[in-house]
Amino acid sequence: MTLLSMQRDMRAWLVHEDEAAAARMGARAHAGFGVYQNNYRAQLVACLESSFPRTRAWTGDEAFLNAAALHIDRVPPSSWTLDAYPHDFPTTLSALYPDDPEIEEIAQIELALEQMFVAADGTIVTVDDLQDIDWDRASLRIAHTIELVDLRTNAFALWSAIAAGDQPPTVEHRKVSDIILVWRQDGQCRIRTIDQTEFQALRALRAGTRFGDLCSDAAILFGQERGTALVGQWLGKWLADGLIAAID
Repeated sequence: MTLLSMQRDMRAWLVHEDEAAAARMGARAHAGFGVYQNNYRAQLVACLESSFPRTRAWTGDEAFLNAAALHIDRVPPSSWTLDAYPHDFPTTLSALYPDDPEIEEIAQIELALEQMFVAADGTIVTVDDLQDIDWDRASLRIAHTIELVDLRTNAFALWSAIAAGDQPPTVEHRKVSDIILVWRQDGQCRIRTIDQTEFQALRALRAGTRFGDLCSDAAILFGQERGTALVGQWLGKWLADGLIAAID
């Protein structure tokens, strides 16, 4: 048996409890397989617990552990780092609790914060860099260390209450989505709500819309004076929050 085939059989046992794979490993090895599988599952459960503590607090320990066990059965690790393993857990929660969308959305908030924590550093534009810029032709590149989370419930209020140790409010379903902006600044993960217009503006810039076109669109929607003031406010906030990586 080659090392590669041995590794594949070991993985088949850990992930699927494949008895044929275990048999190929030999009787002497078989006695310790249960220990390895328990350690494998325990590490993945611990990974999910550390990534989604507010989700666990909301669902309760038993429901969370059941969801974690289902996720481990459905989604084996596929990356070299456990940082990547929690990525699909909100999808599992959505499938498991289709009538309770706030569970998935609380998990989405936690996942976005964790992704920001491990994201690579990048450059940011400051007010001192705003010299000799042709704003009509300029393109603002949004930093990669931001996430925009679209919420159909009051999951942000629920998450905030749990994080603060307060009594969470009653679940509400939104007619208009809440938008949460998550980003990292000065080594700290930050989060705030934004309205639909700022959300659409950030999406447009990410898609390559030039700043001058953004100003023109805002003037059409809100009038010249209000539109110009609104875009100016956004630009000030984006610079202060370190959301702009470059101006081309």
